[in-house]
Amino acid sequence: MNAGAVAPRPLYRGRYAPSPTGPLHFGSLVAALASYCDARAAGGHWLVRIEDVDVPRSQRGAEALILATLERYGFAWDGDVVRQSERTPLYAAALDRLRANGDVYDCACSRRELETAAISPGGERVYPGTCRDGMPADRRARPQLAARVRVAGTRVEFRDRLQGAQAQDLAREVGDFVVRRADGLYAYQLAVVVDDALQNVTHVVRGADLLASTPRQIFLARRLEYPPLSYLHVPVAIRATGEKLSKQTGAPPLPHDPLPALFAAWRFLGQLPPEKAEAPDCVGDFWSWAIAHWNPAELPPTGMLPAPAQFGGARVKV
Repeated sequence: MNAGAVAPRPLYRGRYAPSPTGPLHFGSLVAALASYCDARAAGGHWLVRIEDVDVPRSQRGAEALILATLERYGFAWDGDVVRQSERTPLYAAALDRLRANGDVYDCACSRRELETAAISPGGERVYPGTCRDGMPADRRARPQLAARVRVAGTRVEFRDRLQGAQAQDLAREVGDFVVRRADGLYAYQLAVVVDDALQNVTHVVRGADLLASTPRQIFLARRLEYPPLSYLHVPVAIRATGEKLSKQTGAPPLPHDPLPALFAAWRFLGQLPPEKAEAPDCVGDFWSWAIAHWNPAELPPTGMLPAPAQFGGARVKV
């Protein structure tokens, strides 16, 4: 299927898309549980996609470990696992469409040259448009060029199922953003939009740390004439220091025994615990019970929540 061919959409098709940069941790489990329960409670499909478009960051053996952990924790996905590293031609075709429409231009700016660019309220450097109307003469001979998409005066508005009304002025808060890096790798923002469209994803459930990226993805989807998606951004787990629980901040891998972690993630998401008499005592029973009792209306309407101490939320002694 080419980048423009999108099949008829199902009623609900969700996905979980971990990056193979290390083992799953409690924050990973929260996002996986929310997306899985939301899909299954709606009678929908649930896909697993390995987001390894940033090849240099991928760790050897991480994908196998991630999939084994998901299986041990009782997640059952539909269809084959998709890997972004195998889908480069699809991203190239999408970039060609954007370029043919005049939406993309080449950029020779280095990161160092952009260090003085203005910083948006969200903490990102706003691209100043240096190469938008042609590269400066002293940069034209550079062998490696990034590709940026023109955002003009676009303001993107959407409603998140949990976080409510969202709006972003792309020109003022982001600027023209990269869709293919100078090293030739395709940017996450483009890859995820193409993948969601070509996999017929209808609902995206993920951590609120990706909420600020969503307007860029909506913008690209519109330029590529892809169908709109439903978004639900659940709270991310943070440590006592305020850092997001992640592989980079030393989050410990998920424990071998699934049930305590699954119940902890369930409580973290504000879901009501089972009555003592109906408490599941095995992974299979947990999922049957959880899917039947999943209630998005109970989700905490916030972007961050402290992680349980036993799963890495406590301050680590050094």
